[in-house]
Amino acid sequence: MQEITGLELSPKKVEYLKFLLKKGDLVKTTDISTELNVDPSTTTKTIADLAGSGYVDHVPYRGVRLTDMGRMYAEFFVNRHNILSLMLSHYGLSSEEACSEVSRFEAFVSKSAIDRICGSMGHPTVGVCGKIRHSSCGSL
Repeated sequence: MQEITGLELSPKKVEYLKFLLKKGDLVKTTDISTELNVDPSTTTKTIADLAGSGYVDHVPYRGVRLTDMGRMYAEFFVNRHNILSLMLSHYGLSSEEACSEVSRFEAFVSKSAIDRICGSMGHPTVGVCGKIRHSSCGSL
């Protein structure tokens, strides 16, 4: 498996993986389109791109699921969001404001920056948006 840099995917593709992780096993493409507010044809194209890169398995007419690699990336993306949101909450933003602000730029923050931010905060386990796992940042 390739090493995560955190910058491999576009912000929209990051959202696809995070949504698939949240939903669990097999997710219908129509559910993805509805949740992410995108045209079904765009969802089909994006899923094909993600499948071609090994992030998801697409079973036509059944749905989409994360591969092991896709799950690893999705978990990192969720952690990145939680760490950045927690960081912003330390600077006076409410939980909701921090979560909203982070959603605007999180896809442009590298894994190495996240690892350093996480370390500087003492490797927290709970953020304002959810649990923080440390398997990817080398603390555990």
